[in-house]
Amino acid sequence: MKKIFILTGEASGDKLASTVISKLKKNKNEEIEFLSVGGSNLANLGIKSIFDLKEITYIGFTSVLFNIFKIKNKINKTVEEIIKFNPDILFSVDSPDFTLRVAERVKKINSNIKTIHYVAPQVWIWREGRVKKFKKFVDHFLLLFSFEKKYFDKENITNTFVGHPLLEENKSKVDISNISKGKEIISIFAGSRSSETNVLLPILMDFIKLMNEKFKKYIFVFHATEETKNLISKKIKQNNFSNVEIISDKNIKFQVLLNSIFAVSKSGTVSLEICNAKVPSIIIYKINFINYLIMKALVKVNFANIINIINNREVIPELLQNECNAKEIFKSVVYFLKNPDFAKIQVDDCTKTIDQIRSKTSSSDEASSILLKYLS
Repeated sequence: MKKIFILTGEASGDKLASTVISKLKKNKNEEIEFLSVGGSNLANLGIKSIFDLKEITYIGFTSVLFNIFKIKNKINKTVEEIIKFNPDILFSVDSPDFTLRVAERVKKINSNIKTIHYVAPQVWIWREGRVKKFKKFVDHFLLLFSFEKKYFDKENITNTFVGHPLLEENKSKVDISNISKGKEIISIFAGSRSSETNVLLPILMDFIKLMNEKFKKYIFVFHATEETKNLISKKIKQNNFSNVEIISDKNIKFQVLLNSIFAVSKSGTVSLEICNAKVPSIIIYKINFINYLIMKALVKVNFANIINIINNREVIPELLQNECNAKEIFKSVVYFLKNPDFAKIQVDDCTKTIDQIRSKTSSSDEASSILLKYLS
């Protein structure tokens, strides 16, 4: 029986991995044995994780430093379990500071294990020199964006542009009338990890208060992960909001987003999903000051959002650090709501950009076909 070890480092990677593995299970006739470091999405496919994903989900440079010994222990434990499992493929997804460190160690111990990494490290943002190192232990990179190819082609590293799974068509239809309650929906994405959600929640609660003082026709829906939903729910209750909902089911999330008139989103890949749904938005992001200074010194792009990076201009407004406060968010959202023509221009620009980076079939189909080739 063929074996695959799936290695993720956070909720978004778990979600991406599950879309590929579900396609693989449909396309592969014979049984495949799986083991993982994963979360709820892989668990829903019946795939066991060797430990809880929350145990390795750290954000920011200082958080990594404070947890360095825990991380080292988890890397050691993960390598040990992979070698014991002896898979045909180590399928790592995103979170390169964890997953690729594990892959490097595994490859040194057992070079017969094929290492396939989905979501290449963003070498176009910082540390391009890493690419040379990857050549020693990654057999195949699966790229989300076509413009990334040149960085890996230059070092003769096998790679395939598979497109971004968040751009795939979702045909699910769910009745959300019990959520919308006849009001216009503003979707809010406060991050997939508790560490980032903790920072943004107080700001977003104050933003909703400002909106409620001026308007009565909106309902605010938080798109949560399994990790963050209890945290958000607690904050909503503390503020006694009657027009705030929280959802974590992916099909309901999609339907809510499609029916939203606006979105306020933490910087990240979810912005692609928002653009794909043709919903105008703003981007918010805040980390501690030391992390911000380190990041500013290292990155070589002018924007936080991928749409803005590709266009090299601010298509989607970014409220970062000091500008990430309730009053600025309120002003930006109200401006869009009062200027629908401006919102339409943003949606049109985003749609054009999305069309440039969409794969011909689907990311999960492309990625699963690569895995199948390595299994044959």
